[in-house]
Amino acid sequence: MITPDFELSQDPDFLTIIIRVPYARVSELDLFFEGEDFKFYVKPYFLRLTLPGRVVENGREKASYDTEKGTFTIRLPKESPGQYFEGLDMLTSLLAPKKLRTAKPLVEEIGVPADLEEEEEEEFDWEIEQTLYKEAAESPLSLQCYYGFGNLRSGVFQRLQDELGDVIDVKDPDRTPTDERKMKRLEAEAAKFDPDHYLADFFEDEAIQHILKYKPWWVDAHEKMMALQEESQSNDSHTSVAFSEEEREQLRKFTNKSYLLDKRSRHHVYLGLIDILLAYCYEICVNEGDKNVESSWNVRKLSATLCWLECFTSIHDVLVSFGRRVVCYPLYRHFGLVTRAFNDTVMILQLGRAAVLKCLLDIHRIFRESDPAYILNDLFITDYCIWIQKVKSKKLAALSESLQKTTLAKSHLGFELEELEAAAVLVLEEESKLTAAGMVSRQQLPSSESETSDSEESSSTSSSETEGSDSNERESSTAEDRKINSLQDLLQEERTAPLIDCNGLRQGTNASTFEVSDEKSKASLQSPSVPGKLIEELEKQMHTAMRLSEQPEGLASASGFALQEREENHISEPARFPKVTTGKGDFLEVPSKTNPLLLFCSTNEDED
Repeated sequence: MITPDFELSQDPDFLTIIIRVPYARVSELDLFFEGEDFKFYVKPYFLRLTLPGRVVENGREKASYDTEKGTFTIRLPKESPGQYFEGLDMLTSLLAPKKLRTAKPLVEEIGVPADLEEEEEEEFDWEIEQTLYKEAAESPLSLQCYYGFGNLRSGVFQRLQDELGDVIDVKDPDRTPTDERKMKRLEAEAAKFDPDHYLADFFEDEAIQHILKYKPWWVDAHEKMMALQEESQSNDSHTSVAFSEEEREQLRKFTNKSYLLDKRSRHHVYLGLIDILLAYCYEICVNEGDKNVESSWNVRKLSATLCWLECFTSIHDVLVSFGRRVVCYPLYRHFGLVTRAFNDTVMILQLGRAAVLKCLLDIHRIFRESDPAYILNDLFITDYCIWIQKVKSKKLAALSESLQKTTLAKSHLGFELEELEAAAVLVLEEESKLTAAGMVSRQQLPSSESETSDSEESSSTSSSETEGSDSNERESSTAEDRKINSLQDLLQEERTAPLIDCNGLRQGTNASTFEVSDEKSKASLQSPSVPGKLIEELEKQMHTAMRLSEQPEGLASASGFALQEREENHISEPARFPKVTTGKGDFLEVPSKTNPLLLFCSTNEDED
């Protein structure tokens, strides 16, 4: 038999059921409804529903068939007009048989009459429930490690370890207890946290701020619900969430199940639901409602329930785990995205189970199209999709209220984010100060360069002036040297002139002539002969030439002192004059030749 496509709607007096049965034999229609039971059969389609409210057959019921669309429209009167039937969009729950709507264990009756057993065997039981394959009992250690929805599964990863190694982060979950999973998760998150990545998203958050402006579908739905509550002054306003054709088809394919959950398991299921919704809200916000190849990775990586098979004990633990994983793993690691996902999850829970179911169906489709993440549908999402349809709206309202009261701060995540941000702000302030100082120095650089050029020009000018003065000095000194040289030449001529004696004959230059006594020398200098007057005149000219010359201070003073001393010595002791050697640094060097004047004077004395 084929389960047809169907949908339910209502008004205050009637329940309307639309059933699509293309290519069906309308002549073989069989319809039954009474109380909460509804059965529809037309070959090859069969539909059995357990209604959320009671209907009655009172003559106002009506059915019609559209041949072009192949749809039956059935209107059933409500037993209590004005009653609101809750959960008409929970198609999987409506398909559940009546006797399995509760999770209470079935009671087996002993001693049933044989004729009743035969009658039951004659009819085909459409309500037979199939069970999944379970392996034989394993070691005691592996039996203690359960996971999945309500911790009802074990041994799954032993059979599929090769395929599922990339789906979850915990290694060998069948032999890893819950406490050990949590410890390893915290260690992995601490090793993965990157301060540089976090600070980059913290300071350069233009893309993140753009993402935070995106509004998914539940934002508008929540605003409408709040507006209706303000108008009606009641919290019981019903907000309809529309399901697409694909989502309805997905609900029809689910096999209805009942779950035997104790109080602790139910607690884990509710907290796991919050964790999964937080990861889903992050994914929708970051990608702005679009799906990509990273969607499956984002949802399962940010949810510790899916990635580490975590079993939480409080709502605060859920928020801390989600916040830690947001700042460690995805592309955008910003605490603002944690807050946004938190607020979105609160809105979804306040909208009721229809909104929660719509989100779970979207997660189911994401995992179904991702290989090998599909196994997470079998472990968690499919069971959540079936289970949520039977959850009372008051439970979800209480859950959303508890979540809204829970607070999460950066200090709770354990990564010292506030201290890290404060240190980074100080570094930026120091860098800004250094940058400002660099700008000021760059602005002052052109003026300093101009000053430097000016100083260079002035220095070049001064150097040129100095060079000019040096050249002038050199010219003047050259001129003076020429003058002195002329005087020296004159002196030399006068020295060479007495080489011709009074008789017109050339005198000899024997070395014996140098041996002159001091007394004769003094006498010759004091004699009023012509050579003595010539020497006095030359000495006066030499004094004048030395005054005109400009020498360096040290050299001039030294040479002047030497010359003065030598002049004094020359006047007082003319006999020592030829003993002065060259290389003394004196201004006027006396050659090592024989002094003819002395010879001439001494000769005259001898003659006298």
